[in-house]
Amino acid sequence: MTEGSLLAVTAIGNDRPGIVAAVTKVLYEHGCNLEDATSTILRGHFAITLVVRSGERGAAGLEADLAPIAEDLGLVVTVRPVEEADTGVVEPTHVVSVYGGDRPGIVYRVSEALAGTGANVTALSSRVIGGDRPVYALLMEVATGAADEMTAALEALREELDVDVSVHPMRSDVL
Repeated sequence: MTEGSLLAVTAIGNDRPGIVAAVTKVLYEHGCNLEDATSTILRGHFAITLVVRSGERGAAGLEADLAPIAEDLGLVVTVRPVEEADTGVVEPTHVVSVYGGDRPGIVYRVSEALAGTGANVTALSSRVIGGDRPVYALLMEVATGAADEMTAALEALREELDVDVSVHPMRSDVL
């Protein structure tokens, strides 16, 4: 791999302080430039994905250099080359929220309906909330030029999945 290639770095493990600092320290020490990143906590597990411009090490070398941190912090860390892509950011146009009883297939069916209308999911978050009667909550940011078609497709799922679905235009002043 040539210097300056893009790498995707992922890490997941039990949430604890210091994961971001430890991973990004190795990236910094190897001359990597962090170009994009996202992280979250999923049911007590910290997950992070970073796209970095590589320094002097390729994917295999960088993954090997991250191995001691992975072992110390109980992480699963991977580093893989990724292709250059159009850097134009797809701006979301709508927020889709879905609430209902927790059951398999909700994300699949909703995302399938969105894809069928040409909508692009730009961000997704879901949680099971509540105690005695848990509710599945799904929030998606979506880019679409066919809002009415998208809304109709989602409305068709409301009864089938027994969920509440709402679609709202994204307000750029809130971002």
